[in-house]
Amino acid sequence: MPIKRVWAPRMDFSVLRRELELPGDFPADAQAEAEAAVRNPMPVTDRTAVPFVTIDPASSRDLDQAMHLSRRPGGGYRVEYAIADVASYVRPGGPLEAETWRRGQTIYLPDGRIPLHPPVLSEDSVSLFPDVDRAAVVWTLDLDADGAVTAVRLERARVRSRAKLDYAGVQAAVDAGAAPEPVALLPELGALLASRAAARGAVDLPLPEQEIEPDGDGWRLVLRAPLAVEEHNAQISLLTGMAAATLMLDGGIGLLRTMPPPRPAAVQKLRAAAESLGVAWPAGASVGAVVAGVDPGSPRGAAFLDQAAELLRGAGYTAFDGTAPAETGHGGVGAPYAHVTAPLRRLADRYATEACLALHDGRAVPDWVRDALPRLPKTMSSTDRVASAADRGAVALAEAVLLEHRVGEVFDVGVLDVDDRPDQPGGTVALDDPAVVARCRGDLPLGERISARLAVADPATRTVQFEKV
Repeated sequence: MPIKRVWAPRMDFSVLRRELELPGDFPADAQAEAEAAVRNPMPVTDRTAVPFVTIDPASSRDLDQAMHLSRRPGGGYRVEYAIADVASYVRPGGPLEAETWRRGQTIYLPDGRIPLHPPVLSEDSVSLFPDVDRAAVVWTLDLDADGAVTAVRLERARVRSRAKLDYAGVQAAVDAGAAPEPVALLPELGALLASRAAARGAVDLPLPEQEIEPDGDGWRLVLRAPLAVEEHNAQISLLTGMAAATLMLDGGIGLLRTMPPPRPAAVQKLRAAAESLGVAWPAGASVGAVVAGVDPGSPRGAAFLDQAAELLRGAGYTAFDGTAPAETGHGGVGAPYAHVTAPLRRLADRYATEACLALHDGRAVPDWVRDALPRLPKTMSSTDRVASAADRGAVALAEAVLLEHRVGEVFDVGVLDVDDRPDQPGGTVALDDPAVVARCRGDLPLGERISARLAVADPATRTVQFEKV
């Protein structure tokens, strides 16, 4: 799917900040602690000889992860994955820790982020910028030729990234056959890991994302399909998260990112949608395998993937201490999984990482971690809702502003979803130009293209609604 951009006038997102009660500046004591923490000593273990690189969106400054991929003598792979060592800069029981619990995670809005940590840490002294020494927690994962993990090593170390790469640049280099050496194996290894994921029943949805970007005195509303290198990069993070989950389950304490397996009724509904949309579902094929073969750029493919998203509901965090929980898996990953790779942006990762470090070294998990684990699921669930509301609200405002002067016009749209309410027929439709997804009233044919009239576009309520012609 090509990138589609539509210009929208300048918008004020402050109403979202007020509605969601998003925090502003950091309290003085938390800010002072962060500024003092930048002088903390670096780890003794020196891994600066490893040529790590980061891969992020071009504008990112909170760089959590750096990687180096290599082949092992005799076959297989080695993944060296450095994660920003946030816990070395946030004192347990201090005002900075308390403020990060209030925030929970970084919230992103088009006019600026609401960071989990003060920028002096998250966008400076702890972020894994190139050509400077940084404190990191380094995961070294050895894999055999089939992509199975054979050994895991975990340590605090001093690292030095060699380059700040971005997705578009890496993808262009890969396409030209000139990928940077530290990540030259990423397409090969990412594809191998994705194949293993599909075999174990994982469901990866390559849904296009709606994003809002600054553009002069206005904004761009962008519909962008993920690049292949983004999917490969995600596989490295998933690999590390699965290794972390195994370490914590074996040790009897930790924090998992969990999701129930797809409900049989939801799978049956997806099978019915596949039949009506002309999506092939070979006998014995898993949901993940079917999804992987769908073109997200086609109207029917997009409609099928929208239906498939219904399978991935109920994600949460599950803490345990002493006895493993009854449900340990993540339906989207197809295995036990934990969040440990984004501590600059997500509170839970800091504590799960500390549990992993202790378990790997054969030490007792620190009391400050053990005490925090049972409180984290509630905090993370709450802040996940806020982050989702911020994302939805920003896009909805952009869509309403973009379309408010076009009420009454008829558009060609694709039907993504249909409501199961015969008394009030309707569903969700997607416009190609502008790139808008909105509600539509009427008896809608799933996966088909129809004509729909814009009935409502109200920036005050952030509402866009169509009606079938």
